Amino acid sequence: MLKALFLTILTLALVKSQDTEETITYTQCTDGYEWDPVRQQCKDIDECDIVPDACKGGMKCVNHYGGYLCLPKTAQIIVNNEQPQQETPAAEGTSGATTGVVSASSVAASGVLPGGGFVASAAAAAGSEGQTSRNNFVIRRNPADPQRIPSNPSHRIQCAAGYEQSEHNVCQDIDECTAGTHSCRADQVCINLRGSFTCQCLPGYQKRGEQCVDIDECTIPPYCHQRCVNTPGSFYCQCSPGFQLAANNYTCVDINECDASNQCAQQCYNILGSFICQCNQGYELSSDRLNCEDIDECRTSSYLCQYQCVNEPGKFSCVCPQGYQVLRSRTCQDINECETANQCREDEMCWNYHGGFRCYPRNPCQEPYILTPENRCVCPVSNAVCRELPQSIVYKYMSIRSDRSVPSDIFQIQATTIYANTINTFRIKSGNENGEFYLRQTSPVSAMLVLVKSLSGPREHIVDLEMLTVSSIGTFRTSSVLRLTIIVGPFSF
Repeated sequence: MLKALFLTILTLALVKSQDTEETITYTQCTDGYEWDPVRQQCKDIDECDIVPDACKGGMKCVNHYGGYLCLPKTAQIIVNNEQPQQETPAAEGTSGATTGVVSASSVAASGVLPGGGFVASAAAAAGSEGQTSRNNFVIRRNPADPQRIPSNPSHRIQCAAGYEQSEHNVCQDIDECTAGTHSCRADQVCINLRGSFTCQCLPGYQKRGEQCVDIDECTIPPYCHQRCVNTPGSFYCQCSPGFQLAANNYTCVDINECDASNQCAQQCYNILGSFICQCNQGYELSSDRLNCEDIDECRTSSYLCQYQCVNEPGKFSCVCPQGYQVLRSRTCQDINECETANQCREDEMCWNYHGGFRCYPRNPCQEPYILTPENRCVCPVSNAVCRELPQSIVYKYMSIRSDRSVPSDIFQIQATTIYANTINTFRIKSGNENGEFYLRQTSPVSAMLVLVKSLSGPREHIVDLEMLTVSSIGTFRTSSVLRLTIIVGPFSF
């Protein structure tokens, strides 16, 4: 913006007598100038210094006399202040009174001079120096430098409030902030201005009246991601448990406790803002939710193992008593020692039962019985002693589990030789003193031994089962015995 100033000052001097001279001047200046009472002249106002943001849009401010320009930052400026001084000669008057007119011309223009230079500023104002003509006219000239220092250095100038006289006898701004003459409070910052100063609050505070009060940044969301803590003049962000501040000190990110500080005794699973612990199979979380305690499976159930449960860290195992082996991890199966290793002699035979084995004579026959190829003990007819004894004795062995449920059919006896016109009867001859057994005839030639009382082992019962054969016409009678050895195992399996 170019502000053109045209200044024409008309001064009228009236000389009433040859002995008296009076100079009349005007102290009001046009726009862009202000009156200097010391120099008694109008001086230019530097708008670029006092007008805030004088130029917009990235333009730069260039001051000139009476105004200022807004130019691009790349513009080149050539200043030409060599304007010729113009003096108007005094006019002569008559009748003893002389009247003179002094014309001080001022040019304030911007343009292109014939020489080719761009004039940024060129101005002249009514000066304080004058030249008196022979006819007592006052001639005032335009000084080449309107800001020059007065020729009389001893003359002191008067400065406005906020300014002081410098060593060059010009008014300069007083920095009240540096001099310590400001009135700012201890909790305020002094900012120097031209001719004055201002008091500002520290960052994080705002003015309320003459005092600076803290700004509660936590009431102005969204400063913090989760939690905001206000402090005098500032604030900081906090995160909830399980989170930590990111590098921007604002956002909260999840903490992977399983990587950072794994407190779980066995397995750790990270979740948003926390973590959970889990235990391996056979363990359970303790009350602190971190450690793992072994589960005593044997205590929780009595049906895990057929015989005995043994608790181990994180698991359990089943064991079986001597004479048994573990089958499918939980059940017990009898070991047939007769098929593996036994201590029976050559003249003995091994008989396996539930939980063990026994050795019996290969020839159980006792006098007067003799062993036949059919493994039967027969008393010869030729021997008179045999007339009162059973004709034959057959030895049999069987094994039952302890505490077997009753009644229970356990053994069947049957005639091997059938005679015509005979009647067979069956009875328990011995070994049933306590009434544990009952013999039930199932056919004319067979009978079933029934267990009627539960037996607990380990125990051995020898029961003689007799079959009596009688001729229907009463011509003969005979008997045979089956000697049954019943071994009751020590367990119910």
